[in-house]
Formats: sequence, structure tokens, C-alpha cells
Amino acid sequence: MVRMFADRYRYLMPGLIRRDATLTGVVLAVLLLMPMLAQALDAETPVGSGSVEIGHKIVLNYIEHGSGPPVIFVHGSLSDFSYWQDQVVAFSKSYRAIAYSRRYNVPNKNPAVPGYSAVTDADDLAAFIAAMHLDKAYIIGHSYGALAGLFLATRHPELIRALVIAEPPAVSLLQHLSSKNAQQGQAMYADIYRRMVKPMRAKFARGDSAGGVAAFIDYVFNDPHAWEQMSPEERADSMRNAHEWEVMMTQGTLFPEIDPLAVQSIKLPVLIISGGKTMPFLALIDRELAQWIPHSRNIVFEDSGHQMWLQHPVECRDQAEAFFRAQMDPPH
Repeated sequence: MVRMFADRYRYLMPGLIRRDATLTGVVLAVLLLMPMLAQALDAETPVGSGSVEIGHKIVLNYIEHGSGPPVIFVHGSLSDFSYWQDQVVAFSKSYRAIAYSRRYNVPNKNPAVPGYSAVTDADDLAAFIAAMHLDKAYIIGHSYGALAGLFLATRHPELIRALVIAEPPAVSLLQHLSSKNAQQGQAMYADIYRRMVKPMRAKFARGDSAGGVAAFIDYVFNDPHAWEQMSPEERADSMRNAHEWEVMMTQGTLFPEIDPLAVQSIKLPVLIISGGKTMPFLALIDRELAQWIPHSRNIVFEDSGHQMWLQHPVECRDQAEAFFRAQMDPPH
């Protein structure tokens, strides 16, 4: 089922994407992350699993494999640790590879706490590193998980060896872009809140979780009938990790403010991975981040959408591992 779905939607993978213009000529996007990946875990792969309490009765479930320097993978919205299953196995050849589910994603069962956002996720990740006795770790984040990684770099930089982020939706930064992109950024910011965040918030506030996810899907597809055109199975699968948004959209913040000065003060080595066919606002944010963060590099997979880690898994891994090795090797 996972492979069939991926083949059917080459660029409609979990997360914001842009469909190839040669196929449709229409820019589309989605943050939908396939919970179906959980069903595709290879039972024969020797991946361990566990859970750890990080404080305040919050328990995070995780999978891990390998030994060596720790690498922690952080998934995006409407997803869970299974998104990184293949990468955990691949990275385990050289690292202790760990992927955990953020606090309101499967299989976690944590109490709803007001104020939930990517800032919470960053603090959870800091507590997770401490609870796992990891000292410092390499961090790889995708989409909303990349936003959590970005907040971790501004709030707990001492816990990071190096950071790899793939298209964090740092939407608040659209209000603070360089002069040549300022007008475009403001327009994108207003559109995201008017046509996506506000309708989502209204639906979730009424207890209509499916309607809230539908509002998101319709926005990123730029099609008011996108959600209803999905099959019942696809809609059910997309709802598997919707509890994250049930908490966030009623008691928290989807796109919390991140201080541009704090971002510009990041002294860690940061690799930014982008897709050449992703949503325009994500591409704009990545370009600005690459200019703002002093020790950063930006790699763009021109034929990829938001799901470069699924579309180019080997290439992404090679780039991340080379980046990590560069931080370990003494300068010449």
C-alpha cells in the first residue's frame, strides 16, 4: 500500500510539495505525512524500540539501531517515528540512530497540555537527549521536525553536534525577510494565515478534526475539493496522527514566532536541504536561513518536492553523513 501510494503521488509524499509542472502545470503542496509508512516496517529488520519519560508525565516512544555517535531523527506533521525507519537502519552502520515520535504522535499517549508548538517539541527533544544520556547528538529534522530542530539550535545549542534541517516551516520569518523579498514574504504570510491557519483553527475548535485536516489539504492543493477526492482509506490514514493538531490548533500555536536575531546568532554547523519543486514559501525561507546562519550550507535537489528524504534517500543520507564527518575531521 505504501509503495502504491508513493507511486501514485510521486510528489504528493508526506509534507509540502510541488507537483512537477511538466505533469500538470499547477503548483501544489502538502504537509500530509503518510502514517501508512508505519504499516511498512520490516519485521525482520533488527531495530530496537523503547520509551522514555522526559518529565511532567510525558513519555516518548522511539526506535533505534546501531552504535557510535548518536543521530536523532525528528519527523514532520501528521507523521511519527516510522517515517525514518529506513534511515535508522542505514545510519546505524556508523551511528547510534534514533527516531522518536513527537509527544502527540503515534504511538504516544500523552496528556494534552496548553501552549503546544514547535517550541515545546524543541524542549521535549532537549529532555529526550538528557533522558537518553546522550550528552550531544547530531540532529536531522524534516518539515515540522526541522522547525523543532531550529528552535533547539536557538534554545539548547549545547546539545547539538551538527544540525540537518529540511524545509522547516518557520512561517514567522516571512515577516522579516531581506528587503528584496520583504513584500513577497508578507504576502505569503498573510495568505497562509487567511486561507489555511484560520480555517483549520475554526474547524478544530468545533471538534471537527477531519474538517481541520481537510482545510489544510485543500489549501496546499489549491483545490477546494482535494480532500473529498481522496479515497476513504487515504483520508483515514491521514487522520492517524491528527491528534497533534487537535492539541496544537485548540490550545497551542501551529507556527510559533522565532526570533530572527536568535537564528542569525546560531553558531552551530547547519546543513539545509531543499527541494527544487517545493512550496515557494518554504524555498524562500530556506534561502533566507542559508544567508542568516553563519556556518550553514544549502543543498537543493532540483527535481524533488518537499519529500526529498523519500525521493532521494541515499543522496540525502550521503550529504548528511559527509556533513557530519566534516565536523569531526580537523581542519587542514
